[in-house]
Amino acid sequence: MKRKDFIKYIAGTGVSLSIGAQVGCNEPKLAEVSQEIASEYKGLPEYWIWHRPSPRATDDELKAEFADMKALGIDAVLPQIFASNKALFNIPDYETELPLLERMIPLAHQAGLELHAWMWTMPCNNPRIIADHPDWYAVNRAGQSADTAPAYVNYYKFLCPRKTEVREFVQKRVEALASISELNGVHLDYVRLPDVILAEALQPKYDIVQDKEYPEYDYCYCETCRSAFKEQTGIDPMDIEDPANDKDWYQFRYDAVVGLVNDYLVPAAKAKNKTITAAVFPNWESVRQQWHKFDLDAFLPMLYHGFYNEDIAWIGKETTKALDRLNHKKPIYSGLFLPHMEEEGALTKAIQSSYDGGSKGFTLFSYHDLKDYQKEELASIIKSRS
Repeated sequence: MKRKDFIKYIAGTGVSLSIGAQVGCNEPKLAEVSQEIASEYKGLPEYWIWHRPSPRATDDELKAEFADMKALGIDAVLPQIFASNKALFNIPDYETELPLLERMIPLAHQAGLELHAWMWTMPCNNPRIIADHPDWYAVNRAGQSADTAPAYVNYYKFLCPRKTEVREFVQKRVEALASISELNGVHLDYVRLPDVILAEALQPKYDIVQDKEYPEYDYCYCETCRSAFKEQTGIDPMDIEDPANDKDWYQFRYDAVVGLVNDYLVPAAKAKNKTITAAVFPNWESVRQQWHKFDLDAFLPMLYHGFYNEDIAWIGKETTKALDRLNHKKPIYSGLFLPHMEEEGALTKAIQSSYDGGSKGFTLFSYHDLKDYQKEELASIIKSRS
């Protein structure tokens, strides 16, 4: 495998291979902005954008970025403030690189934007956690722990979503975010297990052949999961002859992630009246992410058609499938990957496909990937819908 190239490509995409308070200033108050959005979009923004800010960005630089987003018509920004090592916000009992989030929130609000904090959920690359809690990490069917032998790339050090200690650890991160009164919401990423099978377009590009589920990519077989499944069924999952087709074992892994979200993360956000959303996978089975059972406010599926060797029309079809799985009870904001839409008019087609599929809006990945001609196209699209 070309590990170096894979890391550069996947880590560079940011989102995993993945609402209000008033501010005392003369700018529009967030309450006024939120009230306007609530009236038109039933309480949630329509146009979102993922953003990987520079941790050392000055206030003036952040103001310029937020002003640009607002001028394009964007309603909500999702800045990445935790990416599995140090946090870019203040959190008890954990390493904070600097409180970037606390600086960003009032600046975003002054620009008329909602701000939803984007956090990685299950990967943990913090050296202290790796050293002190190696038993927290997921284990594959080959018996390898994700902290010492991560799948695909070095940062794929995933925690086990079934362990109580892990659930409480991740919950504290959501609690810390939700306790920031001015924050609009919490946005979960990597709320899953590692990909047992990568998206189709990535396999040949990086010399990976996955014509079936191989042991080194199949999680989780840690002692906690094995014991719990054996207690539930009388079977040790290591003894399952065909784990890829064992419905009970599949559901057991789905339930681990669903339990983490619904029993720990959602309550932590809702205790402080925060919106909670997630970036989720269209090929959810491959990452053990039965996200249509997550009790979230909205879903931002990463419909990155190029990774699946699909055309733009696929976006609308997947949006419809997602809504059907949700029984149309929760909104979908289709995630669109800008590097896959560099042809003239492609962004317009993708957005139209999303709406044709039933989306309530869209989410763009990411702000720094926007080309000037795409900005013109985006502004024109949003203006035409106003």
